[in-house]
Amino acid sequence: MPPADPITETGGAVPGMAGLARGAGPRSDSPDPGGVSGECGRADGHSEDAMDLRLPDDLVTPAAVDALGPPDGPGSGGRHQEMDRPPDSSIETGAPSRPVSVPRHGDLLDRVAEWGPADTPAGAFHLVPVRLERDLPLISRWMNDPAAAAFWELAGPQEVTRDHLRAQLAGDGRSVPCIGVLGGVPMSYWEIYRVDLDPLARHYPALPHDTGIHLLVGGIADRGRGLGGMLLRAVTDLVLAQRPSCTRVIAEPDIRNTPSVAAFLTAGFRFSAEVDLPGKRAALMVRDRPHRQVV
Repeated sequence: MPPADPITETGGAVPGMAGLARGAGPRSDSPDPGGVSGECGRADGHSEDAMDLRLPDDLVTPAAVDALGPPDGPGSGGRHQEMDRPPDSSIETGAPSRPVSVPRHGDLLDRVAEWGPADTPAGAFHLVPVRLERDLPLISRWMNDPAAAAFWELAGPQEVTRDHLRAQLAGDGRSVPCIGVLGGVPMSYWEIYRVDLDPLARHYPALPHDTGIHLLVGGIADRGRGLGGMLLRAVTDLVLAQRPSCTRVIAEPDIRNTPSVAAFLTAGFRFSAEVDLPGKRAALMVRDRPHRQVV
């Protein structure tokens, strides 16, 4: 369950959370990706109890797709920052039933490809669903950065990252891997997933449509600038705006990753509990949908 641990901008301990790191032993097998998934299950796509939805594939903002370019084109340089990725233990592997180069975006996440851009102080930000043939070299390079490898546990040949992505792309739409494009430059990897359909839901009182986020910021040049918290806030705003049935966004960074926890706090999340997941002890972070004011 490793993803969910951004190597964020601050390096110090989180104010008021000094006790969080106590007792956090080494994790066994799961990484923590981008901030919301934790150690419990993966956000990717188990198909055990999900519907088989097949919806339009080519629903990506053209400008954001153009920014990605070919795998080795502009913007694919080795920038890398990790926020936390989803646990590997929950991802299923196996032969896909359809071409994995074409992601499936189902109603399980309200069509992430159609969410559109988010305005941020650093420029327009797009979530562009991953296409394996285009994005694998870039994502694999990011995963092999030592800082990311420590929490995502996807270092090694491209096949390691490919299998991780393929499990989601060939799944039922409960997890959508994306490239984050900021100001026209691909600079981060995200996983948006249904926590209520993920093994993580067994570890806390999950609500229907709880949505999780994993984030890995791709390069050293993007670290230490406050981008992690800013982008987490922007993407969480998108989730709550585009998924009216979702009342809260969940994240489960490794409790030892204080920069990641700090980024979530900056993005408006609150620390809810310590959770023992299969591969780590996680900080369960929650951002609730604001209540509408009754006039």
